[in-house]
Amino acid sequence: MTHPTIALIEQRFSANLFDASHRLSDGEIERLVHLAVRAPTAYHLQNWRFIAVRSPEGKASLRRLAWNQPKVEAAAATFIVCGVRPDAGALPARLRPSIEAGFMPPDMPSAWQAAAAGQYGDPRAAQDEAVRSATLGAATLMLAAQALGLACGPMTGFDAGGVAHKFGLARDEVPVMLVAVGRAAPGNWPQKPRRPLAEVLDMA
Repeated sequence: MTHPTIALIEQRFSANLFDASHRLSDGEIERLVHLAVRAPTAYHLQNWRFIAVRSPEGKASLRRLAWNQPKVEAAAATFIVCGVRPDAGALPARLRPSIEAGFMPPDMPSAWQAAAAGQYGDPRAAQDEAVRSATLGAATLMLAAQALGLACGPMTGFDAGGVAHKFGLARDEVPVMLVAVGRAAPGNWPQKPRRPLAEVLDMA
């Protein structure tokens, strides 16, 4: 029997057509992000933020900044998935629950903080980590939406600077991806065939 997670991966498709009458409640949006933040991050930094754009005004503004893609407005919500450049100083607070849960040694956060400060002192490394974290969060968000019977349309075609300005992103936040989420309308393509494994897989 195929595991449900494997079935989700095999059936997932990128939706372009959404039922514009469908709405997502606060609880449904919170549930999606609750699942999305189960994705991994380096040092458990959890360096991301999710902006659920669902008001008519917000979606209209975001559509203008996303090359006028109709799905931004038709979807129940379009998430701006932001990566945050790592702040090693935030690690003690973010790791405290793991210590209180009893599975992380109390002296580990200081070692991780020193390692993260060294690793992300280079601005390029910090930017790369912000993008990695947001991408993992976006991918998990899409699988969570699929599991809850929703469709998703990920987008990288947008004016990043315009989105950052319009939606008040902080200087350390990077708008990495938009993910439209809602009920699929008829006419979407199924998952497109992938390249053969022989072209993308090597064994070392």
